[in-house]
Amino acid sequence: MLDYLCKNSYIVFLNLHLTHLQHKENSLEIACLDLEGVLVPEIWINFSQATGITELKATTRDIPDYDALMRQRLRILKEHKLGLPDIQAVIAKMGPLDGAKDFIAWLRERFQVIILSDTFYEFAAPLMRQLDYPTLFCNRLVVAGSGMVTDYILRQKDQKKESVVALHRLNFRVIAAGDSYNDTNMLKEADAGILFRPPQNVIDEFPQFPVTRTYLELQEAFLRNSKEL
Repeated sequence: MLDYLCKNSYIVFLNLHLTHLQHKENSLEIACLDLEGVLVPEIWINFSQATGITELKATTRDIPDYDALMRQRLRILKEHKLGLPDIQAVIAKMGPLDGAKDFIAWLRERFQVIILSDTFYEFAAPLMRQLDYPTLFCNRLVVAGSGMVTDYILRQKDQKKESVVALHRLNFRVIAAGDSYNDTNMLKEADAGILFRPPQNVIDEFPQFPVTRTYLELQEAFLRNSKEL
C-alpha cells in the first residue's frame, strides 16, 4: 500500500512539474495587440458619424504621421467647439467588436497579453471594462477645465515598437497583431507580426506579414507562430 501511494504521489508530482514547465515556457511569450480595429471599433470614426464631421473619419490608415493626424483632430474639435465630454458620450455607447471579448479571453489563457494603443486613457476606460481590464499602454490628453482638448501627451515616441524592444530586453518573445500603419513598426520588431483586417494599402506595402480576417484565423496565427518561435 505504501509503495502504491509513493508511486502515485510521484506520478502526481511529475505531472505537476511538467505542467509548471509548460506554463513557464508559455510565460516567456507575450502577445501584444493594437486596440482600435482589432478589439474595438475606431473611436474617431464613430465620433465622426455621430457628429457628421467627415474630416474626423481619418485614422492612421489614411494619415500615417500620427502627430499630423492628431493636430488635425484637435483643430477640428476647436473649430466645432467639441470637447472630451462629447467624445466620451459617444464612446459610452460603443462596445467591443463581435467576438473580441471571447478572443482576448482565449488569448489570455495561453499568453500574457498587453494592449499597445495610440488611443488615450480618457477614451479607453469604458472599453477596457467590457474586455475585463487587460493591461493597456497608451497616451494621455491635455484637457482644459472647460472640457476642451488642448493637446496630447505621448507616453513615448513610437511607443508600440519601444514596448516590444523593452520586452525583448526582459527576455520575452513577442507575437504582435495590428491593423494599420502605426502598428507596422511594432510588427517588425516583434518575433512574429500578424495583420488583422488591414486595408489593402497596408497589405500591399507590408507583404511580409500574414493577413487574418477572423478571430479564428488570428487564433490559429498566434498558435502557429508560438510553435515556430
